[in-house]
Amino acid sequence: MNELAPLDAAILPPGVRSRFAPDVNGLRIHFLEAGFETPNRPCVLLLHGFPELSYSWRKVIPVIAAAGYHVLAPDLRGYGRTTGWDVTATTGRSAFRLLAAVRDAIGLVNAVGHRETAVVGHDYGSVVAAWCAVTRPDVFRAVALMSAPFPGTARLPFDTVNRRSEDAAPASAILQDLAQLDRPRKNYQWYYSDTDAANEDMMNARQGLPDFLRGYYHYKSADWIDNKPFRLASHTAAELAKMPTYYIMDLADDMAQTVAKQMPSAAEIAAAGWLTDDELRFYVEEYSRTTFRGGLEWYRRGTQRLDVPELELFAGRTIDQPAVFISGKSDWGVYQSPGALERMQEIACTQFRGVHLVEGAGHWVQQERPAQTSGLLLNFLDQEFRGPDSRHAAIPSQLT
Repeated sequence: MNELAPLDAAILPPGVRSRFAPDVNGLRIHFLEAGFETPNRPCVLLLHGFPELSYSWRKVIPVIAAAGYHVLAPDLRGYGRTTGWDVTATTGRSAFRLLAAVRDAIGLVNAVGHRETAVVGHDYGSVVAAWCAVTRPDVFRAVALMSAPFPGTARLPFDTVNRRSEDAAPASAILQDLAQLDRPRKNYQWYYSDTDAANEDMMNARQGLPDFLRGYYHYKSADWIDNKPFRLASHTAAELAKMPTYYIMDLADDMAQTVAKQMPSAAEIAAAGWLTDDELRFYVEEYSRTTFRGGLEWYRRGTQRLDVPELELFAGRTIDQPAVFISGKSDWGVYQSPGALERMQEIACTQFRGVHLVEGAGHWVQQERPAQTSGLLLNFLDQEFRGPDSRHAAIPSQLT
């Protein structure tokens, strides 16, 4: 099999290059890089989510680099031009452990000549970034979490010999309750965890892959005018069902059918300057080659709790490095797990710097509002690496 080539420089912003790091934790990692011309710069690692790629940071990378940082944005294991992973074999599927993603991140940072870095993660990348910070605080000096709040590490059963433990309701109970609502529903994470079926649904969407991805990105963005998220009162089926169907799906629909009901109009597509037809075409070409299977594997492991025994080794640990949370004001991801936002601020992060919700952005905040996102990240990074007097232009956001 021929090795994949770097991305054509013509599709990348000036100063950003596409490279490969071979032999990193069994992978040939593809990553975008900027700020490499000047030695001894602080490193910043950007981790994408689903269904995105390193390319999703294209508008942020040059801004962070221009401010004096060496910026790395890899295609995560299972995505894009990173190769060496396999979801068809049992051994390959076991390689999608969450801590394997942490090991990939450390390996890439070391491969380009850094001993430490700040880490920024969006969506599932936020999960990886949080666990980078929990497990290796010596490597990951600061952490910015985006769109997916980190609720903290596990709490092991305590004093159970002397008193009965109070077990939380199993996830299966909530799934049953969702299915029994007057309008039967299901959680998208469990839909995605049936990886073969979900991949087949999306790759062979009746509307075609380009329209599926266009609709998916639109539906979760601020362009969909009904994205008006709020805190849910509790983790119950009735409360969860208040979320849009890209999170709490109609029971009979697959994701392609879900998205088809909310397709943007021609006028809305034309107005979506944050995702041009050429930019969308890049995502379509990459996923046409890889399919969604690698990205979906992370959902399967999460819903089946396959990583829990390993992660329980870190039960009770907190993120003690400086941490910040950034998301779009129109992003339901902030509230999809009731209580997670509060636990992140009050328990999980001991040096928490604040929550910033960016006006005019939904789930894809770094693509929808790159200038504001970059400014918030630089204000955070500069205070940690260059002192409290380092400030960038004021960024309109909502601080909660």
